[in-house]
Amino acid sequence: MSNRFRKEILEEEAEQEVVVEKKPKGIPDNFFTQFLRNGVVSADDVTRALPFVFYIAFLCMVYIGLRHVSDNTIRDIDKVGKQVKELSWEYKSSKAELAYKSTLTEVAKRAEADSIGIHQSEQPPQKIVVKEGEQE
Repeated sequence: MSNRFRKEILEEEAEQEVVVEKKPKGIPDNFFTQFLRNGVVSADDVTRALPFVFYIAFLCMVYIGLRHVSDNTIRDIDKVGKQVKELSWEYKSSKAELAYKSTLTEVAKRAEADSIGIHQSEQPPQKIVVKEGEQE
């Protein structure tokens, strides 16, 4: 009988050796999972750092948005600068044209051309003197 028990024990040990735990295929071994598993950074550390990561991401989005706004503002400033230059040129040309049209010769030419009866006097202006005793 003792022989029989030994055979059963040996057979049970052989069966135990055959059973090997299989590794779950859920998570592949990539750099990130190995980095977290080997103890450099634990999953708890990553979880605790998430609010800071979200804060940094939010700041980056705000920075990008403000960059777009500043670019648009710079474009608007350039447009307004060009309009100011154009209006300055228009003002200067209008001022020069007005100065030319208000000269004595140009006013006389326009008055004669309109035929409204105004003409340039040929005699110089005279001073009218009234004496104190002669009042009419």
